[in-house]
Amino acid sequence: MEDSADSGRNEAMKEPSRILIRSPNWLGDVMLSLGAVRDLRRNFPSARIEVLARPSVADVYRAVREIDGVRLCPSFGEGVAVSRGFDAALLLPNSFGSALQVWRAGIPERWGYARDGRSLLLTRRAQVRQGVRGVSEAYFYRALLAGLGLVVSADLDLSLACPAEWRDRGQALLGRTGEWIGLNPGAAFGSAKRWLPERYAAVADALAERRGAHVVIVGSAAERPLADTIAQAMRRPARVLCGETSLSELIGVLANLRLLVTNDSGPMHVAAALGVPVVAVFGPTDWRETAPRGRDCRVVREEAECAPCKLRECPIDHRCMTAVSVARVLATCEDLLGATGAEGSTR
Repeated sequence: MEDSADSGRNEAMKEPSRILIRSPNWLGDVMLSLGAVRDLRRNFPSARIEVLARPSVADVYRAVREIDGVRLCPSFGEGVAVSRGFDAALLLPNSFGSALQVWRAGIPERWGYARDGRSLLLTRRAQVRQGVRGVSEAYFYRALLAGLGLVVSADLDLSLACPAEWRDRGQALLGRTGEWIGLNPGAAFGSAKRWLPERYAAVADALAERRGAHVVIVGSAAERPLADTIAQAMRRPARVLCGETSLSELIGVLANLRLLVTNDSGPMHVAAALGVPVVAVFGPTDWRETAPRGRDCRVVREEAECAPCKLRECPIDHRCMTAVSVARVLATCEDLLGATGAEGSTR
């Protein structure tokens, strides 16, 4: 939506001096909502804007210059306690609990989508508009602000600038200079989103051998066994960092990569925001809604009559993922690496 379409609608809104953003709970959603965060800042350039976020995603906002402070929300009650004293709250999650939390905190202005039975807890409500489903979720967050009467920009800025100290720490964790190819074989939502580990190993070996690159496997501690399986299947050595990085350290590692090969996941969106070339394998999730956004991002998927089913576990034969071949992913990687130059991404 263009600025001109909503240029007069913000005039009647009282200017708050302190605004709290209730963050999404998942890393990928956080990254896709950054455009809306920046639009909020444009509407209220003089306000102090802070974020209430789960500890697992909070560090992202420490690298977003439009945010003045970050408050942690490890539990409902603690979130209520640290939310007091704000004039307005913007709710990016759609849950009843997030609205109840800021209502309990006594924040007088509470803004969000009228969903999950929480309308009575909101002072300013937006309806879900036609046209924001079946497209990137980044537009869903932007449409929330437009529905609240705020001005939204024509272009979505979902970028993330990695602080120098995070990048340096990431390089230290990698431990070697040179070109690094990253693998992100896990997915928090469920096993249905995961491409086959032996195929990750084959792609990584081929890229390492053809380019003389090093390989690092990233993910959570719970994904360490999966990463170890891939590393053991490879002919070339791989650095396994699953469970060994904080979020800021993960961001630093991703910022040092030449390419990330990944499933649909939070780290996929972080890499895209950093400008790192990304090849993402999609199966059960809707690529139209959650694909990585960026010039140097490519989605690899095959048609399946049951996809996108959005199920956590595949009840049949996982055909949407098994149909994606090593050859296709490898060719996409090489095409992308060639398009972004021999010395690194065009970011």
